Amino acid sequence: MELVLELPLTKCTRMFFLLGMVMIELQSYGSLGCWEDERAGLMKLKDAFDGPTGYSALSSWGGGEERDCCKWERVVCDNATKRISRLSLSYLDIGYNYLNNSHSFKGFCKLVNLQELDLSDNGFEGNLPSCLMNFTSLRLLELSNNKFEGAIPSNLFPVLKSLEYISLSHNLFEGSFSFGSLANNSKLEVFELVCDNNGLKVDTENPPWTPLFQLKVFRLSNCKLNDKSRVIPNFLLNQFELRAIDLSHNSISGMIPMWLVANNTRLEALNLANISLTGPLTLDLNSPHFDMFWLDISSNHIQGELPSLISSAFPNLTYLNLSSNSFQGSIPPSLGNLSVLDALDLSNNNFSGQLPEHLVTGCASLSYLKLSNNSLQGQFPPSKSNNSLQCLFLDNNFFSGEIPRGIMNSSELMLLDLSHNLFSGKVPDWIGDLTLYSLTLSKNAFEGPIPSSFCKSNQLHFLDLSENNLSGGVPSCLNNLSSLRFLHLQRNEFRGPLPNFPSLVSASSLVTFDVRYNKLQGKIPGWINSSFSNLRVLLLGENSFEGLIPLQLCDLRKISIIDLSRNELSGPIPSCLRGIKLDDRKAFDDPFRAETASIYEFGDSNYYSYENQLDVYQPAGGVGISETDFKEEVEFITKSRSETYKGNILQFMSGIDLSWNKLTGPVPHEIGYLSDIHALNLSHNHLTGPIPESFSNLRQIESLDLSNNSLSGQIPPKLVELNYLSVFTVAYNNLSGRTPERKAQFATFDEHSYEGNSLPCGVPLERRCTTNEEMSPPPQPSYAVQDDTFKVAFLSTFWPTYAVAFVAIIVILYYCPYHEYLIS
Repeated sequence: MELVLELPLTKCTRMFFLLGMVMIELQSYGSLGCWEDERAGLMKLKDAFDGPTGYSALSSWGGGEERDCCKWERVVCDNATKRISRLSLSYLDIGYNYLNNSHSFKGFCKLVNLQELDLSDNGFEGNLPSCLMNFTSLRLLELSNNKFEGAIPSNLFPVLKSLEYISLSHNLFEGSFSFGSLANNSKLEVFELVCDNNGLKVDTENPPWTPLFQLKVFRLSNCKLNDKSRVIPNFLLNQFELRAIDLSHNSISGMIPMWLVANNTRLEALNLANISLTGPLTLDLNSPHFDMFWLDISSNHIQGELPSLISSAFPNLTYLNLSSNSFQGSIPPSLGNLSVLDALDLSNNNFSGQLPEHLVTGCASLSYLKLSNNSLQGQFPPSKSNNSLQCLFLDNNFFSGEIPRGIMNSSELMLLDLSHNLFSGKVPDWIGDLTLYSLTLSKNAFEGPIPSSFCKSNQLHFLDLSENNLSGGVPSCLNNLSSLRFLHLQRNEFRGPLPNFPSLVSASSLVTFDVRYNKLQGKIPGWINSSFSNLRVLLLGENSFEGLIPLQLCDLRKISIIDLSRNELSGPIPSCLRGIKLDDRKAFDDPFRAETASIYEFGDSNYYSYENQLDVYQPAGGVGISETDFKEEVEFITKSRSETYKGNILQFMSGIDLSWNKLTGPVPHEIGYLSDIHALNLSHNHLTGPIPESFSNLRQIESLDLSNNSLSGQIPPKLVELNYLSVFTVAYNNLSGRTPERKAQFATFDEHSYEGNSLPCGVPLERRCTTNEEMSPPPQPSYAVQDDTFKVAFLSTFWPTYAVAFVAIIVILYYCPYHEYLIS
């Protein structure tokens, strides 16, 4: 009996002993909440981050009295085990850290129990950390918007079989990646890889494989996808639960794969933009797809007419982009049945006929309508437009008549572009009542004065009324447009002086001021001065301005382009022009870009944590003015022809055109210190003196025109050092001396660059240089000329000199021995 009773006591004792040991163990680790090895790993990770931003964002890590890392920001622990299960370091600006190579990042590798890891939007560099293979519990891996490089390890994903979400977009990966390496990731639901056209090649076909997963989101954009076969990934034939597909900006050939829509009955978003699709758009679908709200097949080679059934096939579309294809025929009125459509882009096609009135009135939710660059004609529907319209593009068509009054009812309208049509009549007064951000009416046949109601548009940033028949004076009340950044009034019939714009000056928001090709008179106003602190483009050419070039122009510190050509300006060129900082433009944000957000970017999934549902996939952004819709455009004569600079290139263009005036005096040598200027035209004036030697400092210049003046002297030889010069002319001056050496860019200039000067010599001119015109050392005396005078003079002096020298030698020979004898 004693043995029987002793055994249970021994078991109980052991159980109490083990329980005590567990409590001691838990106390040693659990006293801090999280595990000490993981806490130490986080601290090492923090120590590796560069810059103050990373430290301030992670201030709770190890700071103060809180030592429980489970309570630190961006860290989530498992409630039961206290192991770190979720780490989110997105948007910390802790880039330029080498996750794979830094010793300090070994702490990161200790977090082997992670289920969610988000390192997005930091700029991390280097290869992917090799220890990622140890995170076998990982369900979410978010690495987008960094600078990871090298190859994506082919053995990484087969090990991480718990993965449900993978995002590798916007990095610098290279090499090749086989999508078949994901074949056995049976839980995978989201895969995103936007390559940004880098060196990464993605192959979805070899070796043959069959997926075990059913994706909900598949995004493979701007990659070298199936470089040899150029086929749509065949594994998609086995996918039936997709909610969003993005294959945009790849080189895929073939017809539109409508089977993607047929197979995935709950598909919400399909982006096939710019993948070289051909053929017609066929909608042989068995039933409507009520879930589809996003369809983008823009920038392909799709032909034929737009099916009228598109509205019944996808009745709930909010975004439809068919732009930049080869659609033809009329726009089907049935598009007006898309009652929830928010954005419609049919631009850059061959649509013809009139615009259906039902499209304008039926789409009650339409806020963005772009019909640019088609062959639409007639009048814009006169009926009332919907109140939700914010952006309307009708440019580059054949619309005629007056601007329809129905647009007036679009109280939310921000951007209106009617340019390059056949609209006529007066610009209506009611346009000034709209709260417009941008108004473009250029290249029409509008006439009469600018309505005074324009002066109420204090939200207006962009105003382009160019190339019409507008007349009268430039309204002084434009001074009220304190938000105006771009003003284009060129190629009209405006007369009189430029009015004073004190409020516009004080607001200093103006970037472009273009009033060329009018009939404006008087002096260039002095209010164009340093107060225009953001002015980059000043275009006053082809008017009747007179007087001196005002010195205030030298105070335009950010100016890039100045055109004062074809006026009646006189006097000297101000030497203070050297003070304008043509190169400072690079130190600022692009001033020619719109400030508002883009319209509808096909965004990343909203699935960043497991609290969210995978079926939430909304496009990022909303209706607004995109960079592609809003690009400042400037015409400037350079390289002897009119060039149009638009978009990003405009930021880096710089030039000065003072041609066709009555300017006098020498060319200031200070102009040669504008080292970043790309174009300089001083032709057709009355300038005198030499070409400054300092012009050899114009290292970036591409076009230099000094023709039709009265310049004299030699062309500076060092101009051959201008390696970007492609147009050069000094024709019709009074230049002399040898032409510059035929090397570098000067080897490309022919005799037309020097014609009209009677004295220059050397290649490529027919006139050869004489000895006196050489630029080598001064000529030596010539002994070839021996006339009779020279001979007489020579003989009359030679013999007496010879006799005296002979006697002197005899005396020296006699005297020297006698003198030596006396000394001895």
